[in-house]
Parts: sequence; C-alpha cells; structure tokens
Amino acid sequence: MSRIGKKPVDIPGGVTVELGNNILTVKGPKGQLSEQFSPIISVKKEDNSIVVERPNDQKESRALHGLTRALIQNMVTGVTEGYSKTLDIVGVGYKVEARDKNLLLIIGYSHPIYFLPPSDVEVKVTTPNQIVVSGISKQAVGAVAAKIRSFRQPEPYKGKGIKYSNEVIKRKAGKVAGK
Repeated sequence: MSRIGKKPVDIPGGVTVELGNNILTVKGPKGQLSEQFSPIISVKKEDNSIVVERPNDQKESRALHGLTRALIQNMVTGVTEGYSKTLDIVGVGYKVEARDKNLLLIIGYSHPIYFLPPSDVEVKVTTPNQIVVSGISKQAVGAVAAKIRSFRQPEPYKGKGIKYSNEVIKRKAGKVAGK
C-alpha cells in the first residue's frame, strides 16, 4: 500500500470540494482549481476528508495512487495558502523591471527580454535583483519560475545568472596560473 496514497486529504474550513465523473473541483478563498483524474483510481469524499483508493496492485494503479493523492493535496493547499517561488538575479548589470504585467529582464544579452506570465500566475519584482512568482497552482508557479530561470541559468565559475533563492550553486575553480 502506498504510504502517501493511503493518507486522507483533510478539507479545511472555507474550502468546498465537488466530485463528478473523475473530475475534482476545489474552491477556496484564493480561487478555484479543477483536475481530471484517471478512471482507474477512485476518489471519495468522506466527512471532512478526501480518500483515494486503488482497485488492485498492478503497476499503473500503484503509480497513480500516490500521484492522485499528492495532486489533490496540492490543490487544497493552493486554494487556501497558495504557492510562491523566489528567484534571485546575480551578476554585474543584471536587473529586472516590472512593466505592467510584463517583466523586462536585462541579463547580459545584447537585447532585453520581455516576458509575459500567464494570467493565473502573479509575478512581482521586490528589488531590482529579485522576482517573486506566486499563484494557486503549484504546477503553474513552478513552470513559470523554471521558464524565467532558463533565460540565464547560473554558471559555476562566477555564479552569474538567475537562480532560486534557496538554490546553492556549486562553484568551480577557474584557470590555474602557469608554472
């Protein structure tokens, strides 16, 4: 039995859950999320919790059991608390500006990069070298943060680039002086 899958997902106050034909809709104070799940897995609402069960021990149903429970937990957490990721921009002359909902990234290329985030994700510039990506969908927040980071990934010699604030860049030694 899956250790993650067998735990019930608690529904906090202020959150409503609707189940219908393998589609789960979660509404909370921050918004609404819905997800369609595999028909192999059964999702049931019992009292103030959601229980995920699998019919057998085949490989596919074992894999979907924990995944489904984790996705439901992420939906409930997203509509109550939300998710956020912080990105730091490291480098001389590197900076970011907020232009309406767009981001203007100046990160060492010959031209600035304009980035328009999707409508369900909010992007804030707290300092000229820090970006906070937030939203209710964990998947969307992670995807937007990864896309911004991909414009200039941190390099191991000087550590220049865009990195997550909790990320540690493994540094390498540069050229060693001659004999």
